Amino acid sequence: MPSPYILVLYYSRHGHVKMLADQIALGIESTGLEARLRTVPAVSTVCEATEEDIPSSGDIFCTEDDIANCSGLLLGSPTRFGNMAAPLKYFLDGTAGLWMNGALVDKPAGAFTSTSSLHGGQESTLLTMMIPLLHHGMILAGIPYSESALTTTKSGGTPYGATHVQSESLSEEEIKLCQAQGKRIAMLASKLSTN
Repeated sequence: MPSPYILVLYYSRHGHVKMLADQIALGIESTGLEARLRTVPAVSTVCEATEEDIPSSGDIFCTEDDIANCSGLLLGSPTRFGNMAAPLKYFLDGTAGLWMNGALVDKPAGAFTSTSSLHGGQESTLLTMMIPLLHHGMILAGIPYSESALTTTKSGGTPYGATHVQSESLSEEEIKLCQAQGKRIAMLASKLSTN
C-alpha cells in the first residue's frame, strides 16, 4: 500500500496558482504527510492539437491513480469570469469512473484560486471547484477564522479557501493562509484515516 499523500491538483497559466500550490504543499508537509503536486494540460481550441505526456517544465500531469489513491485533495485554478479555468474543468469532467466507484467518498478537500484583480470572482471560482468535489462525496473544508490572517489580509485569502491577488509574489497573509489550508486538509486526512 502506498504511503498516504495529499494531492495538490492545479492549473496555472502564468504561475500565480503554482505559487499558491507550493505554499499549500509546505503546509501539508509540515504535518509529516507527503504533498503530491500535479497539474493538468491546457485545452486547445484546435481539435488536432495535443500535449506531450510529460510537460516540458513544472509538475507532471495528474493521472487517475493520483486522484484515486490520495488521502485528501486541494484543487487550484485561476479565475476565468468567476469560474474555474477550462483545463481543470475538462480534467474533472473525465473523472466519472472515480465517481462511479466512490473513490473519493469521505476524503477531505478544499480549493484555492488566484485573480488578476481584487474582487475578481475569487469566492465564486472556489465554489465552482467545490461542486464536483461534493458530487464525489468529499468532505469540504475551508479556512476557519481562527486563522488570524483572514482578518488582517489586504489582498487574498477567504474562508472558502486560499486566494491570491495577482502580483509578483504572495503577501505574508496569503502565505500563512495557504500553509494553514494545506495543514488543515492533511490533519483532517490523518484523523479520518484512523477512524
